[in-house]
Amino acid sequence: MTDSSPNKKVRLDKWLWAARFYKTRAVAKKSIEGGKVHFDGHRCKVSKMVEAGDCLKITQGLDEKTVVILVLSEQRRGAPEAALLYAETAESIKLRMDESDRRRKFKHANPIFDHKPSKKERRQIHRFNEVNSEN
Repeated sequence: MTDSSPNKKVRLDKWLWAARFYKTRAVAKKSIEGGKVHFDGHRCKVSKMVEAGDCLKITQGLDEKTVVILVLSEQRRGAPEAALLYAETAESIKLRMDESDRRRKFKHANPIFDHKPSKKERRQIHRFNEVNSEN
């Protein structure tokens, strides 16, 4: 699975793919180029060579993870093996959980509609607004 030589380096896009952060190397490349992956706090190139001990900040959707590379690999393996390639920092886990709780708590405060309101729904909205504007 890995090469244990101390001077081994792997391209960032290959490592992200092998660690199963992205489904394909093309998606990993787009994310790196789009600024979703930071290496030691800075944007980087797809071909950046990473080593064990390097720190990455990865944004996926609404979640942001800070991980430390433990083991290098150029081969994509099963999820249990891929999880051994990195360790997420304790601060990152805490921030992700806090943000998840905050999103869950305010989920209904700003609803996101998946469709345009129908005529019936628009009438209900207008009635609701009329009743609230009179008070």
